[in-house]
Amino acid sequence: MEPRVSNDRAVQFRTPESSLEGLNAGFAAELIATAADIALVVDPDGTIHDVALGPDCASLETAQSWIGRPWIETVTVESRAKVERLLHEARHAAPPRWREINHIYAPDDSFLVRYAALQAGPNGRIVAIGRDQRLLADAQQRLIGYQQSMEREYARLRHAETRYRLLFQISAEAVLIVDAANGNVVDVNPAAIELLGSGEKRVNGRPLLDLFRTESRQEAETLLATVRAVGKAERVEAVLSATGRQIAVSATLFRQEKTVHILVRLAPLAASQEPERRSEDATRVSRVMENLPDGFVVTDLDRKILMANAAFLEMAQLVGDEQAVGQPLDRWLGRPGVDRQVLAKALREHGSVSDYATVLHSELGTTDDVMVSAVAVENGEEPCMGFVVRSVGQRVARSFKPADELPHSVEQLTELVGRVPLKDLVRDTTDIIERLCVEAALKLTGDNRASAAQMLGLSRQSLYAKLRRYGIGEETEAG
Repeated sequence: MEPRVSNDRAVQFRTPESSLEGLNAGFAAELIATAADIALVVDPDGTIHDVALGPDCASLETAQSWIGRPWIETVTVESRAKVERLLHEARHAAPPRWREINHIYAPDDSFLVRYAALQAGPNGRIVAIGRDQRLLADAQQRLIGYQQSMEREYARLRHAETRYRLLFQISAEAVLIVDAANGNVVDVNPAAIELLGSGEKRVNGRPLLDLFRTESRQEAETLLATVRAVGKAERVEAVLSATGRQIAVSATLFRQEKTVHILVRLAPLAASQEPERRSEDATRVSRVMENLPDGFVVTDLDRKILMANAAFLEMAQLVGDEQAVGQPLDRWLGRPGVDRQVLAKALREHGSVSDYATVLHSELGTTDDVMVSAVAVENGEEPCMGFVVRSVGQRVARSFKPADELPHSVEQLTELVGRVPLKDLVRDTTDIIERLCVEAALKLTGDNRASAAQMLGLSRQSLYAKLRRYGIGEETEAG
């Protein structure tokens, strides 16, 4: 007998009657349990009569509770119609078809089993052979997760490309994208089209060298060779073939996916010379600062010296700027613990300080009275602070009055704060208070010196000594 083959049935044994003759129920049950992950014996009315679990599903103890229950009650709502079709097809000896059934595992959980059902004999019972699909479902779920992740990545790349295209199109700088392999232009932005004086279709696909006149192609070819070798090339000057305009060309290498491209920037020569002019202006300012008669120092925000001119080096008795660069400015400028806090607070709150009186200590141990003006520049690529230091030693000396020419008020004395050491200020303050008290006592007693001495708790001799010291006696006698 030839094996029967059809589109609806599997290939069967050649002689099942003789091959399986004498097959008992125990062996059949073991065979079914071994071949299936889950096997159900279902009565003709759809009630589960018995359950067998394969080795991989032995942990599904829930399946044992199905015995005696209608099969349709052990599955989810959307699977009930599939169970009915399986039972119907088995009762009518239709070719078995595999259907995926979701069994209820917990109130909020289920697991997937793929069943095929066959009628088992004249008693009408049906055997449903099931294959556990949980591993497959997990794999499918992971696959869906990977697909969603890929979709998100594709979306991110699309958004990045959109942003790139937008920036490329609206950029005011003329930019071309060149294939590094053959030197042909693969993309060009509107600013470059306007500068080149050619339409986009006339630029895309053309060799970059064709955009320049013959006398400029050597420089452009050297530029491409340099950028291919080192990844970047300094600007060169070239003349456009379409307009005869002289421009500056610079290039940078970059990779996109598996291809290498060159980003070529074009700029009118006048615009390209602007950085040179700024550099020349900076050099000119640097020369002016170097030759200032007053000390000029530039520091970082931590007050470490970045540069100092010759006048400051001379004031600090330094041989060269290498002795100053990198050192804290407080090493030479200011009184310890006072000026740094005052200057830092003023610069932080106001951004500048004008005519702050302090002292400058030289490397040889001398001290000079100075006035400091400072400014903090916190914006820009390199935040810094600038200090102008002006020597005012002689002028301060003139403003400080000796004992016989003391200030006549506290206001005049406070003007000397920062210019005169504290011990001198304390001494001078005592003298001022003594003089004011003596003058007040004489005024209250009508210039009666005996009464004034008694009021002040002094002897007449002590009062007369203070009158002579402060020159008060001469004034009263003259009065």
